[in-house]
Amino acid sequence: MTPQEMVERALELSRNDDCVVLVDEGSTANLRFAGNTLTTNGVARSSRLTVISISGQQVGVVSRAAVRDEQLPDVVAAADAAAREAQPAEDAGPLVEAGPASPHWGEEVRPTDIEVFGRFTPALGEAFASAEAGGRRLYGFAEHKVTSTFLGTSAGVRLRHDQPTGRLEVNAKSADLKRSAWTGVSTEDFTDVDVSALGASLAQRLEWAKNRVDLPAGRYETLLPPSAVADLMIYLFWSSGARDALDGRTVFSKPGGGTRVGEQLARLPVTLTSDPTAPGIACAPFVTAHRSSRESSVFDNGLPLSRTDWIKDGRLEALLQTRHSAELSGLPVTPSIDNLIMAGPGEASIDDMIASTQRGLLVTCLWYIREVDPQTLLLTGLTRDGVYLVEHGEVVGEVNNFRFNESPVDLLGRMSEVGAGQRTLPREWNDYFQRTVMPAVRVPDFNMSTVSQAS
Repeated sequence: MTPQEMVERALELSRNDDCVVLVDEGSTANLRFAGNTLTTNGVARSSRLTVISISGQQVGVVSRAAVRDEQLPDVVAAADAAAREAQPAEDAGPLVEAGPASPHWGEEVRPTDIEVFGRFTPALGEAFASAEAGGRRLYGFAEHKVTSTFLGTSAGVRLRHDQPTGRLEVNAKSADLKRSAWTGVSTEDFTDVDVSALGASLAQRLEWAKNRVDLPAGRYETLLPPSAVADLMIYLFWSSGARDALDGRTVFSKPGGGTRVGEQLARLPVTLTSDPTAPGIACAPFVTAHRSSRESSVFDNGLPLSRTDWIKDGRLEALLQTRHSAELSGLPVTPSIDNLIMAGPGEASIDDMIASTQRGLLVTCLWYIREVDPQTLLLTGLTRDGVYLVEHGEVVGEVNNFRFNESPVDLLGRMSEVGAGQRTLPREWNDYFQRTVMPAVRVPDFNMSTVSQAS
């Protein structure tokens, strides 16, 4: 049974008032390498069926992997039964009205395979040879996924989205394994990955690390590269649910009630945006909600998505909203979108920012980020794989790692420079969120709260 046939058959089998069916067909290809040698490669396929049955205002959700044709009636029956036994759903409402079906709805699913790395692996081999000659060791992981999502509802919605997602992480180490540097990139198909440039950047960082400078904890002028900025802004984005803000739980809650939408958060004209049509990081142009939460609703499945400014010219413009939460807040419906773009007034690269720094720190990436206080969105975490001291426009050596304590919302108000945006891969959150365009930023007083022994 094809995914399209599974959607139609599940809708026919449901005996409740309404039904939503999602079928996710996934495929993955990956390469692993260590010590300048490819070690493993593999491909995998996956399939998941989610049936959302609606009886009045009650909802039952059943999700199963690798459902065989003969198992489909049992899955639908289980969802129908769960709905009849459930409590009324707070977000209950009419399903999204059907528009035109996706033009490629009926096409066959085309999985990824190992051939996606056809142009990438020869360049990786050259990087191995260069690293070997320079006394370096490269370790890493390359992965490519394609997920085809089919959405059908009893209201007539028939939508499909095919999402390619690729990532490359590379860690370079000195021959004695005492120096380490990391880089990563996000890509749709690996044809745009410049392995030679990545290798050269890693080699330069290992050279910087030959000189060691120990520094105490404190507040330092700090350059955060796009990857680190992505990790911080993703956490801000995930924490921007309108329901939690309305309930007074978050940094976006207004004292005395309501939300902070409309308030100025950044002194620089910074914009934080999601756009399903953004080149290179395009994502699903409609809502796909496998379950309801405080930031999503199964009743919104199929709702069209468009560019949304979360922060515009430094002002908070929108929070994550379902149709239900929008009724409570009186704000526009602004569902979550699976990419994030930050832009500011500057065009400087990270190298330009280094050149204009009298004394400060250059961070490679952030790691083990955890929330300390939701009311201020205070986060803590560690630096990793290279923190460097910059003096008079040049990197003079590597310094020890730190634990940091910072709020990304507070940082917005303290950033003194925002560079040019570029597609980047977050270090901490790349298992969950990979489509970002972020700038490097300068913070005059980043809080390195304690020295860390992490390497």
